[in-house]
This record gives sequence, structure tokens and C-alpha cells, in this order.
Amino acid sequence: MDEQAKPFGGISGSTLKLIAVISMMIDHTGATVLRTLMRHPTILASGNGPLWQQIYQYSRDIGRIAFPIFCFLIVEGFLHTHNPRKYAGRLFLFALISEIPFDIALKGAWFYPDRQNVYFTLLFGLLVLMALSRFRAHPWAAVPIIAAGMYAAYLLQTDYSYKGVFLIVVLYILRYTRLYQCIGGAAAVSWELPAPIAFIPVWMYNGKRGLRMKYFFYWFYPVHLMVLYVINIYILPLISG
Repeated sequence: MDEQAKPFGGISGSTLKLIAVISMMIDHTGATVLRTLMRHPTILASGNGPLWQQIYQYSRDIGRIAFPIFCFLIVEGFLHTHNPRKYAGRLFLFALISEIPFDIALKGAWFYPDRQNVYFTLLFGLLVLMALSRFRAHPWAAVPIIAAGMYAAYLLQTDYSYKGVFLIVVLYILRYTRLYQCIGGAAAVSWELPAPIAFIPVWMYNGKRGLRMKYFFYWFYPVHLMVLYVINIYILPLISG
């Protein structure tokens, strides 16, 4: 869609990333700190348990818009990168860096093999796009390539699993028309409401990079999980006495 057709000139890629990381932080704060608070004896005794439960649910709902935006940005990154292999290498590196923070903050264990962090999902999606591009002269290869990527995410039990890889593929296939991309993406993630709302800011994307904060966004994921872990395990008990 033409930039001039966007209300107020649209929003840049860096703004999209900020929307995603803020919603993700709210979601993970709910999954860690708020979940601990609403189970605290003082909260339970006060009779405010239902209120805290509602706040917790709102935080998780807000967080649903993060992943579809990240998937869209993976597609955009693949389409504009000069070195897809280097791009995949960065995702793999930060998937490894993020695994312990993901496990201890969200799963309560230093090693939790039953679930892997979202960087692995994004990596598998990117690898599928790379393979589709490599074999674009052989349309027959598309189905086994997509199936292999989805199965890999399912087998490794990555966050959002095969559904996440499928969403990335849908956004890539429909990349030529933003309207179809948003409609298809919203449909592909409609199993998790209110995630389709993410495609409102995606629709507003104007194709510009915006602020150059690449490694900030890479590091934000593991760092904010570690901060939430420290707050949840060490600071909240001190505050509660």
C-alpha cells in the first residue's frame, strides 16, 4: 500500500517493533509478577482476588498482539536483508541466549525441555522462507518445505509451535498485497483472540525502517525475562515481608 494512502503517513518498522515489545513485556509481566501477586495470601485475604485476576487476564490479552507483529517483521526482514544466512545466524544465537531466561522466568526451571522460546519459532519460519526462495523454480517443493518447518517447530515444542511457522508462511505468500496479507494473517491467528488486532498496526506500516535499534530489540527479549525473574523471585518476597 502506498505511503501516501496511510493515515498520518503510517508507522515505521521500529514503531511496529516497539508496539510488539511493549505488548510482550505486559504479557510476560502478567505471566510472572501478576500471577505471583494474585496468589499472595494478602491479596487473597483482601477479597480483591477477582480484580487481580481481571488485571492479569487483560495483561495476557494485550500480549497476544506481539507475536503476529514479530512474524510480519520476520517476513519484512527476510525480504530486505542482504544476507539471509547471517540473519538466521543472529536468530539462532539469540534463541540460545534466551533459552535459560525463558525457562526460569516463564517455566520456573533452569532447564525445561518441553517448551522452547519464541526465537526458535521465528528461526524455523525464516528457514522455511529461505528454502522457498531457493526452490522457487520448483513449485512442487513448497509443500514439503513448509511441512518440514512446521513439523520441526512442533517436534521441538517451540513457543507457538507449528502455528507460528504457518503464520509466517501465510504472511510471506500474501506479501504482494498488504490488505490480503492482513486479512490472511488475522485469519491464520484467529485461534488466539485478540491476536488478529495486531494487523491494525501492521496495516499502518509504511515500509520505512525508522530508528536503527536492531540489537536493542534482539537483546530485549532475554534481558526483560531476566529482570522479571529477579522481580518475581527476589524483590516481591522482600516487599511482601
